[in-house]
Amino acid sequence: MTETAGRQRLGLRSFRTKFIIVVGGAVLFDLLVSGGLALWNVQRLSRDATAQVGQGLEKASQDYIRTSTDSTAAQVSLLLGQVHSDVKALAGVLQDQIDQPTRNNAVGAAMAGAEPNGVTVAYDATGNWAQNLPGSPSVVSVWGYLLDKDHRPLPRVQADIETSAVLDLVAPNLLRTGASKLQMYYIGPKDRPIFRTAPYTDQAQTFDRLYPKHNDQNFWDFFFPGLYESWERWALDPASRPAPDNITQTAPYTDAITGKLIVSFFHPLWTPDRRGVAGTAGADITLDQLAEVVEHVKVAETGFGFLTMSNGNVVAINSAGEKVMGLRAANEATGTGVTGLDRSLPKSSQKAVASLPLDEDGKVQRISLTENGEDVPYLLVTKQLTPSNLWVDGPVKREAMSLGIVVPEREIYASLIAAREQITRATNRILIYQVLAVLISLLIVTAAVFAASKRITGGISALAAAARRIQAKDYSVRVDIRTKDEVAEAGLAFNRMAEQISFHTENLENIVAERTREIEEAKEEIQALNTQLKSENLRLGAELDVARHIQMMVLPRAAELGAVEHLEIAAYMRPADEVGGDYYDVLQSGRSLKIGIGDVTGHGLESGVLMLMVQSVARALLEAGETDPSKFLAHLNSAIFKNIERTRTDKHLTLSFLDYDGDRLTISGQHEDLIVIRQTGEVERIDTGDLGLPVGLESDITPFVDTREISFEKGDLIVLHTDGVTEAENSSGELFGIDRLCQSARRLHGQSAEEVKDGIIDGLMAYIGTQKIHDDITLVVMRHR
Repeated sequence: MTETAGRQRLGLRSFRTKFIIVVGGAVLFDLLVSGGLALWNVQRLSRDATAQVGQGLEKASQDYIRTSTDSTAAQVSLLLGQVHSDVKALAGVLQDQIDQPTRNNAVGAAMAGAEPNGVTVAYDATGNWAQNLPGSPSVVSVWGYLLDKDHRPLPRVQADIETSAVLDLVAPNLLRTGASKLQMYYIGPKDRPIFRTAPYTDQAQTFDRLYPKHNDQNFWDFFFPGLYESWERWALDPASRPAPDNITQTAPYTDAITGKLIVSFFHPLWTPDRRGVAGTAGADITLDQLAEVVEHVKVAETGFGFLTMSNGNVVAINSAGEKVMGLRAANEATGTGVTGLDRSLPKSSQKAVASLPLDEDGKVQRISLTENGEDVPYLLVTKQLTPSNLWVDGPVKREAMSLGIVVPEREIYASLIAAREQITRATNRILIYQVLAVLISLLIVTAAVFAASKRITGGISALAAAARRIQAKDYSVRVDIRTKDEVAEAGLAFNRMAEQISFHTENLENIVAERTREIEEAKEEIQALNTQLKSENLRLGAELDVARHIQMMVLPRAAELGAVEHLEIAAYMRPADEVGGDYYDVLQSGRSLKIGIGDVTGHGLESGVLMLMVQSVARALLEAGETDPSKFLAHLNSAIFKNIERTRTDKHLTLSFLDYDGDRLTISGQHEDLIVIRQTGEVERIDTGDLGLPVGLESDITPFVDTREISFEKGDLIVLHTDGVTEAENSSGELFGIDRLCQSARRLHGQSAEEVKDGIIDGLMAYIGTQKIHDDITLVVMRHR
């Protein structure tokens, strides 16, 4: 074998070659793995961020539409409410005159003397009616069938003309203030329906032009058939009103005087004995006022609003919205009665609009509308206004108008789309930067491995030579490695080792000092481990915070508690540790309501997990349709028992359920005493000790489960609690106790469930003071409304 071949073979087996292969390969593998993981994490974070941002922006966008709908509906309701208030004010003055005939006659005489033009009428032979001349604040029209043979008003009619002149004192001021009104008026009873209107207009002349032969029939039957008769039924039976208010409004119609589309608001006047109708006070507002509120709705770029009757007749919408929703306006005069507006949703050319449900109050609906031959998605929200009494043609009916907001989905979600695009662009940039970083790192590492290998192997060769001299018992050897790396430290360690071997027997003190130094280094390592342990404790604390947050998330929300019919429910829960072991829940399926309360032994993470298991199983059983209280509790116990066996914990819990179907209240399961405060203030304690067995002790508790029905009448109050309430201690170590809890509930009886709950908790916390809370505190209060 030649010398060159030997050196080549030695080179293949050399430490430097092995170092380059092993270290370089390991670093290369690590870079590839870490780079790949980084790229995967970036993509995953991008997806998660897009989903989270999407959910947040979608919710915010929908909340924005709902808020716009609620705000506009409030403006419309406010406008209608102001008109109602002014009409009621005028009706109050006129009704007061009717109720006091003596004062009524005196006021009429005073008005006749002070303002003769307001009560003196002139006959018009062409129209066969009489009307006062201009100059009065109001115009009064007397139809031909209310005149005698000399064309003068009949005596009772003349008295009505004079006494109704009080409108001149009230109406002008109401027209100037409050809601904007077109006119205010008084119409007499059916047997003498004079028509007094402020401000003054050519009233009868306009009626002759627009409604020929109106003077040949009774005013009420011609213009408002069925309205007067509805009021007469109300007088005999106020409960027959469709909506609980005397105000009656018309559907939009064409005003005879102004020619505008208006809505009339009537307040019937009653005879002194309240058994008959004595006329009406009224006011007209133009649709311009309602339309102005609705047409100025602007959501996003082209979103719009509309106001519709319950039959789908749209009374207010801007022209752009009318085109988008495919509506056609129709307004044809018939010659008799009032002329209405017909712009109907069911007659829309858009199928989605024609079948649009108006009873989805506050729900965001997605509809597809055809524009230029393409389907364009829109979002729609409707809000029902306060119900009112509506006259169209015939008896008065109940009416609940709806306010709607329509906005293109592409506009409301524009910020969402932009955010997703920005996240995508940012992700692509990060991916490019990451790939470049990995490639550059590979180049740098490769160069560094080759450079470092030479320096490291040089030092190692010197160490190998020195070791051979030590082997030959030459303890005076020293190595000189000038690098400042681990190899140099190894050289220093080698030199110290040589010194120790050389002077071991002669320099024992140096050996002790070295051992002391090693102990100090060990102490530093222990301190580092303590620091690591502290960090781990912080991490575990954060995990407990997450667990507590999850536990609080599954508790019933205030909206769920408030949605239960005929019941007020308020609840409070405070864990003793980060995670509590108390359980309560309010579950509703159809008319069935199930309220659960329980207490897991101990508290902390294990107890909190068991509580979450109970909540999940109870929800699943109810959704599966299990309504029998005994079977429900037995099935729940079976599932929990198996989970406890699997997790090898020694936990169990007391647990009771209350089932309420609107008529009966049934309690099952073993827990703390149930407290009932009757409407009379009487306190009852229901012992649940014989109604079950703690959950999780036995695989089958069916033989031990029993039920008990208790009465729960209107005004009664029920208090559920865990032992964290009754076993809370004050500074003297005295328990709060069941008697104090009963006294607190009885003292607060008659207040709302929320107020009772707050009062009991405030009293409990004041009793505890600065003492540590040793157990979870849970309180549920139910009040039958």
